[in-house]
Amino acid sequence: MRRDASGTALVLTLLTALFFARVAGQALAAFAGVSWLPPMGAWYSGLLPYPVLLRVQILILAVQLTIDWQVWRGAGLLARPRVGRALRGFSYVYALAMLVRWLISRTHGIPIAFHWVLAAYLFTLGGYYAGAGAAGSRLSLRRRGVSGGRTPHAAGR
Repeated sequence: MRRDASGTALVLTLLTALFFARVAGQALAAFAGVSWLPPMGAWYSGLLPYPVLLRVQILILAVQLTIDWQVWRGAGLLARPRVGRALRGFSYVYALAMLVRWLISRTHGIPIAFHWVLAAYLFTLGGYYAGAGAAGSRLSLRRRGVSGGRTPHAAGR
């Protein structure tokens, strides 16, 4: 694994862990009514019914864990510079939209903060994928079991 890939994998894993803590905290507030966490109203903006939101959050976590595993392995199903640039661009729009939402509403700080965590995840992943230009061929070769950036034919010379 390249040094920059391991750093990216670590950041992505930490952002995934933060999002997991948010999902777990909200579930504890919703189902266990724990007193040491903020009440459900602080976690929940009400845009989606909570049972639907929880399923979406679990799906997001599953996708994040899959991507984290791929990056730790130095691979990536969509590791292409164009995808990386698109993810980075979307992360800017997403984070800015959440900032505007907060400036207008001045409420729902916990959900908005964790939308920024997701935007940071997309930004970080986008940087990894955008750097896949030169590394993209190595990623593809690694998936086929060829190392050192050499093609099977060139390796035999």
